[in-house]
Amino acid sequence: MTNTQSIRVLIADDNAVVRRGLRMRLNHAEGIKVIGEASNGRDAVTIARRENATLVLMDLEMPGDGLKATRALAGPGVENPIRVIALTAHAESAWVIQALDSGAVGYILKHDLRRVTAAIEAAARGESPLSAGVAAPLIHEFTRRGTTGTAADESIGMLSPAELAAVTQLTRGRTSNEEIAAALFLSVNTVRSQLSSALRKTGLSDRTQLALWGVRRGLDR
Repeated sequence: MTNTQSIRVLIADDNAVVRRGLRMRLNHAEGIKVIGEASNGRDAVTIARRENATLVLMDLEMPGDGLKATRALAGPGVENPIRVIALTAHAESAWVIQALDSGAVGYILKHDLRRVTAAIEAAARGESPLSAGVAAPLIHEFTRRGTTGTAADESIGMLSPAELAAVTQLTRGRTSNEEIAAALFLSVNTVRSQLSSALRKTGLSDRTQLALWGVRRGLDR
């Protein structure tokens, strides 16, 4: 990946030690360029827009309200949205739901920062990176709330058997192409193609919605 193709990342966290640690980690990652730092939500919005950030790593609890900043950058109706990955110490489903409702495409716990590079790359590909242990409670909470708004169960028939198998693995908490590929003994490219086709056929916009779609149809069982 050339420099002009780099994923332009803004680090937004009020803890200078966390920002420094993330910068050091990302500075060694090929294809990722840290274009700035912010210590509050207001500055995060301003800098992300000014520096044409591709993605923001957003601490949800910093001054200036990380959730509000997420909505300003990526929320419903935002023109030219910027991808946001929420960073927090909270694994409770209520926090995850607030972040995704505000427009975040991913949710990474601070004790899981070793995954941050892979999460950024996944988000840039249009995936929804989630820390382990977050996906299943989140999916079931959305199911309880009944927020997916998808079509009748017969819509399962629109997917090919291969696509259905990939969606089933996603629904059961395997959120990366690599995990799904290993479970199905397929290549990563094949899994990516199957899930992209499933998204297109179902008319859904991201993998989190596709996983919820699967839960509503019993694919998690």
